[in-house]
Amino acid sequence: MDWDIYFHDICQAVASKSPCLSRKIGAILVKDHSIVSTGFNGPSRGIPHCGHERFMKDDELVKLLHKGSHLLSTRVSRECPRRILGYTSGTHMELCPAQHAEENCVSNAARLGVSTVETTLYMNCIIPCKNCFGTLINAGIAEIVVDDTVVYDKHTQYLIDNSNIKIRRFEL
Repeated sequence: MDWDIYFHDICQAVASKSPCLSRKIGAILVKDHSIVSTGFNGPSRGIPHCGHERFMKDDELVKLLHKGSHLLSTRVSRECPRRILGYTSGTHMELCPAQHAEENCVSNAARLGVSTVETTLYMNCIIPCKNCFGTLINAGIAEIVVDDTVVYDKHTQYLIDNSNIKIRRFEL
């Protein structure tokens, strides 16, 4: 089996553990064909995700959710509150308690004292956002392998243009 197929399948498996109601993303750090860390998008350890209980306790969010008759509070338990409110991807992130999969992957490595220098990050999504890309530069990631080489925004492109990280698509 090709390594890209193998690691993509593992990214999918890691992503399946994500409690995110919006997107399920998995990330793995690999060195010499061995996995050194994994991460999925979700809140920090011990922090609840954005489900119904959290949002029904926040008076400001309850008002937002009920401002339109089509926004039923029961939807919050199974749908991303930012999407219910009509916010586009990447906006109003202050409502989201989650960290991105690549951040969690690097953090998990750090927690265990595992070096991320000269590793390859595999992810089942597009090129990471600016904040995550900056973290990957600082963590010493050598290569990023993604489903598609779509760039998140012009700020991310600036980091790509000025870093030594190699980016490529999975060869599936």
